[in-house]
Amino acid sequence: RGAGLGGGHDEREQTLNQLLVEMDGFEENEGIIIIAATNRPDVLDPALLRPGRFDRQVVVPLPDIRGREQILKVHMKKVPIGDDVDASLIARGTPGFSGADLANLVNEAALVAARSGKKIVGMEQLEFAKDKVMMGTERRSMVMSEDEKLKTAYHEAGHAIVGRSLEEHDPVYKVTIIPRGRALGVTVFLPEEDKYSHSRQYILDRICGLYGGRIAEELVYGEKGITTGASNDIERATELARNMVTKWGLSSKLGPMRYGDESDEPFLGMTAGSSRQDISDETARVIDQEVKSILTDCYDQATSILKEHLDKLHVMAKALVDYETIDSNQIDDIMAGAEPRAPGDKKEDKEDKKSDPKVGDPAEQL
Repeated sequence: RGAGLGGGHDEREQTLNQLLVEMDGFEENEGIIIIAATNRPDVLDPALLRPGRFDRQVVVPLPDIRGREQILKVHMKKVPIGDDVDASLIARGTPGFSGADLANLVNEAALVAARSGKKIVGMEQLEFAKDKVMMGTERRSMVMSEDEKLKTAYHEAGHAIVGRSLEEHDPVYKVTIIPRGRALGVTVFLPEEDKYSHSRQYILDRICGLYGGRIAEELVYGEKGITTGASNDIERATELARNMVTKWGLSSKLGPMRYGDESDEPFLGMTAGSSRQDISDETARVIDQEVKSILTDCYDQATSILKEHLDKLHVMAKALVDYETIDSNQIDDIMAGAEPRAPGDKKEDKEDKKSDPKVGDPAEQL
């Protein structure tokens, strides 16, 4: 039900009335059931949801890890799949994916295999497709100067090191300085399991991770070398901090109370711009101070982490310039103080060799 916005082509009111008319008068036809679906339940008129109309409501959320695995198996039946493909492994690495995203992933993998002349789709193609769906299409045709490429490498390395150093932060999945989508570089973090709620510490760690890129630029190039690449990071960090204070009740100073009324959707007969201001100027000032305090504390914490790991920041930036993309195994090498392995290499587990005296000793084996 609209709010008078739009021209004569806007038929929300007429559509609603026609729906109600068509649904009425089914008393003699008890065998008829009306089913409807929407992805905007927030703008449904209450007249449609009264008992006797659409009174049974089924919420269809994003699939969990088991659901993603089963959806992948359905779509994998349509393409020739290699023996090395593990649907459960892909499902674990795609939290938050919808069924359409997973179908797109399998289709992209099939296209990658076809372009490279392969007759079957393997894990390599599926991993490439997952990166494309998650991070966007590679823009290798984009020309970047060596200086800008190095700055991007430091920026993304800053995100990775700060995120890797915080206990509650999601693990680093992959870092790349290949331009994807509208970004010059991407650092992807993947949770180890599906999460349905987040702790206060997790949100604070995320804010720290978002500031890692800007701080890395500042430490390496000074204040004059800071770029505009952190604009989206700052926007997301500020939004998280403001939600902590005004929505989620995670501020010790302001307590468990919601501040502000954002129900200004111009639907259901409401007039656009009619939202009321239900907080005082003094409270608004305290909210701003608390948001700034959270962001400043996280910024300082991320700064101390990067100063402590400054040598690793240089090593990771160099690895990104050399390889363009590094994965979690290479990041583990760097954080352990070792040289990162080349892409695709698998290091043998030295600790296992030490614990077993037979390994590596031909005389003992004989």
